[in-house]
Amino acid sequence: MIYDCDGVLFDSFAVNRRFYNHICASLGRSPLTEQELRYVHIHTVYEALHFLFGNDPSLERKALDQLPAVDPQEFIPYLKMELNLLPALQILKTAGIFRAINTNRSTSMKYIMERFNLWPHFDLVITALDVKNPKPHPESIEKILEIFHVEKNEAVFVGDSEIDKQTADSAGVKFIAYKNREIANDAFIDDHLALLDFLK
Repeated sequence: MIYDCDGVLFDSFAVNRRFYNHICASLGRSPLTEQELRYVHIHTVYEALHFLFGNDPSLERKALDQLPAVDPQEFIPYLKMELNLLPALQILKTAGIFRAINTNRSTSMKYIMERFNLWPHFDLVITALDVKNPKPHPESIEKILEIFHVEKNEAVFVGDSEIDKQTADSAGVKFIAYKNREIANDAFIDDHLALLDFLK
């Protein structure tokens, strides 16, 4: 079972808004629009900064230079864990099912895992730092399948965005849409415990 992070494990819109608005304010830029927030929410931080500042290369460089000075732990407390996540993960663990995270987050992921004590609930975490090509490229899922020695038809990817769906499709694994019917083909859930029905 492979999970996206933002929008699946956590409601993180408030965090992403605060994080990127912090960078925007420090560079004299206006706050994010709703359209910009939707973009940065599902892309890597480097893709997001290029999207926000790419029309001015010097400003984009300044934004990138600021990243090491931004403490991700300052924003993580605003994450809101999705309902019934932990009970569902425990049931999967008892059933002997591998649980992995596949996210376009980078350095902030380790702090999230520590703050919410998620390490015991997952067997593997793949971030944008662990692959050459982040989502929607299939490399991340292919890496997970290789590590666990499982076939494509034995894996499921749970995501909430078009990028997640493209990742699953390109890797050839089943996709389950979480709280987003617009990207759902046959499988949709709005509660983590509902995911267990697909295992039957």
